[in-house]
Amino acid sequence: MRSAVASGIRTLVGKDRYFRLRTWFDSENSYLRQTKGLIHIGANAGQERELYGLFDLEVVWIEPIPAIFEQLRSNLAGFPRQRAYRYLLADDSREYELHVADNDGASSSILDLSKHQAMWPDIRYTGTIPLKSITLESFIQQEQIPLHRFDALVLDTQGSELRILKGGVRALPNFRFIKVEVPDFEAYEGCCLVGELCSFLSLHGFRERSRHAFRHVPSIGTYFDIVFERGA
Repeated sequence: MRSAVASGIRTLVGKDRYFRLRTWFDSENSYLRQTKGLIHIGANAGQERELYGLFDLEVVWIEPIPAIFEQLRSNLAGFPRQRAYRYLLADDSREYELHVADNDGASSSILDLSKHQAMWPDIRYTGTIPLKSITLESFIQQEQIPLHRFDALVLDTQGSELRILKGGVRALPNFRFIKVEVPDFEAYEGCCLVGELCSFLSLHGFRERSRHAFRHVPSIGTYFDIVFERGA
């Protein structure tokens, strides 16, 4: 089934782009070979949709910014097993000011910028949007997400990843894999750091499976994509 899907995607996106996607998949995303469904929090415009589509994954995307959410929905038109929800997730239910970044919203956060500006000096906040948050557990209940179909969780929420995990702690045993974008320095004020993330997930039965450094600046620090596996 998945080989047929891959063949269809190769025809759809073209041979060169297909092999670029496969290279991406074969490196830091090898866990997807063992994944049946995925919840991606911090979707932005769904840049990984083709990667997930290569293996016919069922995907729930979560994106809070209204304009970006509409772009996400449009981008998912050709992926019937992927659907989008507009929510801001945190460890509580209250009003936040979401700071919107000028790189098409990719660096937007509920946290103020800190050393992120030293690593990416061209990125700025352009405004804020008032949004009410809910927890991951509340989202799952409210939208009646069938967790038995989703065994991977991806978080890319610019510093609030640990808050989201704490707000979904009762759902964690349902996941085999958790992938998080996380720095080892204070990119955002009070953001989640590598050490505390690893400690928290270790307490809940997850061990580090792979670590990919995608940005490093001497004297500042490193940004990683880390994949954790339960019981590994």
